[in-house]
Parts: sequence; C-alpha cells; structure tokens
Amino acid sequence: MAAYQNSRRVFIKKTTLAGLAVTGISGIQTLAAGTHEMVQPDQLNFLFQGDSITDGNRGRNNDPNHIMGHGYAFSIASRVGEVFAEKNNRFYNRGISGNKITDLEKRWQTDTIDLKPDVLSILIGINDTDSVIRNKNVVTPEKYEEVYRSLVTQTRNQLPDCILVLCEPFILPVGRVKENWTLFNDDLQKRQQAVRRLSQEFKTIFVPLQKIFSDAVSRAAAEYWMWDGIHPTYSGHELITKEWIKQVSKELRFLRKIKS
Repeated sequence: MAAYQNSRRVFIKKTTLAGLAVTGISGIQTLAAGTHEMVQPDQLNFLFQGDSITDGNRGRNNDPNHIMGHGYAFSIASRVGEVFAEKNNRFYNRGISGNKITDLEKRWQTDTIDLKPDVLSILIGINDTDSVIRNKNVVTPEKYEEVYRSLVTQTRNQLPDCILVLCEPFILPVGRVKENWTLFNDDLQKRQQAVRRLSQEFKTIFVPLQKIFSDAVSRAAAEYWMWDGIHPTYSGHELITKEWIKQVSKELRFLRKIKS
C-alpha cells in the first residue's frame, strides 16, 4: 500500500505540473517537449459514471466477462488494461440506465466517492433532456448544472487528487429525436454548455462528443452511429472510445502508448 501511495503521489505531482499551463475548453495543456514526462503509478482506479450509455447492460456481480458492459467503458478498459497489464489497473462501471443528474446525486457517495477513483469519467444529461420533452420528473438545465456542480465540488473536496473527465452529452436526428429535433437539440445544447462551463471552472479534462458524432454523419447515416438518436451502436461507442483516449492522453501522457 505504501508503494502505491508513493507512486500515486508522483503521478499527482506530475499531473499538477502539467496543469500549470492551461489552454482551451478542457483547461488542460500537455507539457512541452523535454520537460517532466508523466509516468504511471503502479495502479490506478478508473471509474465510469453515468446513464444507460455508460451502463451498457453491465453485469451486477464480479463476472469479469460482463462487469464493464458492452459500450465505450468496456472498450477503454480493455485497451488500457491490455497495454498496461503489468500495472494491474482497476476499472469500475457504475452507469445505471435511465439515470438523470439527480439520480447520480442520490448515489454519489456510495457509487463514486467510496470507490476512491483516481480517474473519474462522467457522461450524463440525455435523460435530463428527455424529462423536459416528456414533461415527467423534469430536471431543468439550471437544476442540471446546479447538481452537477455540487457533485464535482464534493469530488474535489473529498478526492482532491482525482482526475476528472467530463464527457459532453450528445444526440443525432434519428427516431423520436428526429421527430422532436428542435426540442431535443435546444434543451441539450444548454446542458452541453453547462458541462463545458464546469470543465473550465474546475479545470477538468473535457471530451467533446457532439461534434464527433455530427461529423461522423458525413461518413455514414446517423442510424449507423446511433440507432435511436440517443444510444450509440458499436461503431458509435468506438467514436467515444477514441475521443476519450485522445483527450485524456493530453494529461495522462502514458495513454499515448495506446494506438488508435
């Protein structure tokens, strides 16, 4: 345990040095060539938190064949786990289908803080938008940002060394999302802007996903990437995986060893 704590302190110290020079929406800029090279400690805890997109029909027991689900969280864990096998990193998926930001709030202590993640990735928002569209248990954009800020603040206070990764919620015009495009798009944009603001405010890593999906439509139909306008297909999850690794590797430079 002492060896892990010492190596983790080295990791955090180097991460802090990297964070001293910040630019852009994520508030993160990599270190200049020839300065301190970031190294990985012996072990890191990666936690993925969110709704059904993160859940990915994950297992609810310790079966390693299903525990990470079948989405981007699984893909990221499998890549990082294989490349850095000797580090024995741990990966947790606590996404729950149907969750809104207010649901995360209720379980934040047990499903996030108590797991003591070194890297915490959050993707939440589409169900909050859907609550407005359906006019059921509505979570307004203002409430969304308020609660989201509270959760990030709690995490910063209780886990000051945790690396935060805020992922932008996204949609594409498919199915009922297409039928109600203006309502969906107008509301979700407010939440996307809120996530960007929080990322700037707390100087987290930001993973921009809406543009990634919007640009992908030039390569294949929207349905190819998101079967219902909300949930990605396996190809859509691959888009998330590649962008997540790209953005997070700007701070956690050892992840650059992972080939896209």
